[in-house]
Amino acid sequence: MSLTATAPVRALDTGALRRHWPLLPLAATVLFLLAPLPAGDATASGKVGPADAASLLLALVCGIQALRGRVRTLSPLGVLVLGAPGVGLAVSTMTAGDPYAALPGFVRYLQVFVLVPAAVVLLVRDAREFRIAAGCFVVLALVQGAVGVVQYATGTGASYQGANVRAVGTFGPGDVMGMATVVAYGLVVATAAALAPGLPKRIRRTAGACALVLVVPLVLSFSRGAWIATLGAAVLVMAMAGIRRALRVLVALAALGVVLVGGLGVGSEMVAERLTSITQVSSAPDQSVTDRYTMWAAAESMWRERPVAGVGLKGFPAHRDGHSSLGLSSGSDTAGAGQAFIKQPLLSPHNMYLLVLSEQGLIGLLALAGGWAALLVAGLRRCAVGADRAVRDCGLIATGLFVWQLTDFLYADIGGPSTVLTGVIIGLAAWWALPSPGFAADTDTDTAAGTAAGTRTGSVPGHGPLAAEGPAGR
Repeated sequence: MSLTATAPVRALDTGALRRHWPLLPLAATVLFLLAPLPAGDATASGKVGPADAASLLLALVCGIQALRGRVRTLSPLGVLVLGAPGVGLAVSTMTAGDPYAALPGFVRYLQVFVLVPAAVVLLVRDAREFRIAAGCFVVLALVQGAVGVVQYATGTGASYQGANVRAVGTFGPGDVMGMATVVAYGLVVATAAALAPGLPKRIRRTAGACALVLVVPLVLSFSRGAWIATLGAAVLVMAMAGIRRALRVLVALAALGVVLVGGLGVGSEMVAERLTSITQVSSAPDQSVTDRYTMWAAAESMWRERPVAGVGLKGFPAHRDGHSSLGLSSGSDTAGAGQAFIKQPLLSPHNMYLLVLSEQGLIGLLALAGGWAALLVAGLRRCAVGADRAVRDCGLIATGLFVWQLTDFLYADIGGPSTVLTGVIIGLAAWWALPSPGFAADTDTDTAAGTAAGTRTGSVPGHGPLAAEGPAGR
């Protein structure tokens, strides 16, 4: 190939790197969760980890790009949905009994529900960058899932029914939901990509294979909540993709289940017992279910005491005993995966909506849940009437992940290293549901840059002019 022929290619490669570099902190926010927690440290989930540091860098990069005018333009609805939670958080912090004790909660909520989602919405400029971000979830899920399967096979996982067989990945027994959560995220992304009509057949087949593989570690996590949320999100994605495609996926999943549980006996007795326990939450609940119901009642009691602004951020643990019955245990037992026996205190109601209601009152719940409802309705509407075939995969992924998260919030809340991914998911959902005025989501900025190679200016539809930075535009 001549020098003349290779010059545009080199310009395109250089330009692609320069255009997509703001995505590096976003990818790091997801992939840094591959780093293992310190062995035996059950409290590591409450500390600032590498993924949290990457998310702060993501917000900083977003601020710099915003000052340079190189981010998306938000609609008034987008500003309201992304900014309202900050107002509710400020009110809850100022009205708390001890505002200084509530300050760490304010920072954490601001990170997860305001800064990270806003950064994702503003920095992800087109469908290609959206797919890069979504692909990071699949990579994370595959690696964590592989670690979990090895833990089950070798008996080195977290303790479950007296045996160290529970797959927890690198999160350890102090965060037994961590691996289940990230594997479920990857499974939803892979399922949506496998069903997307606009993606190449090779990518759809690879995504389908990844989805089938990820079923195994999800089952071995023995997480009832993750199972329910994944089933609900997958069914919705399949329904939006079409009945014919959905039937093929269901047949493949049923065959895999028969082979794994029926034929190979992978956790058959434990899985069956766990599935049965889902239907026994009222007739014969285990202690974990009893504790959850007790904490739900305590959260409701706190809200009734202070219905407008709640008891304040981080206030649930301090008010728990005064609103709980004697049926509440002293904590949950954790062991295995390199950790000695530790009793973890119960510091939240394990229901995000009730946690917000008890600590932030109606103001906080309307600001957060109201915005989530608006994003869900707008995202579903765009999938139904306004999505081009070329970007339909982005809608399926964003909606599937968001529905998974909203379902999971019915029996879980924020906590642990994987919490930062909640902000990324809300950001992806908002990116899909709230496109910028004139924004073309299927624009391939690399192709546009290749066309503009040799010039000193360029533009991306919906994002305004790009400043000259080199031979490829930006």
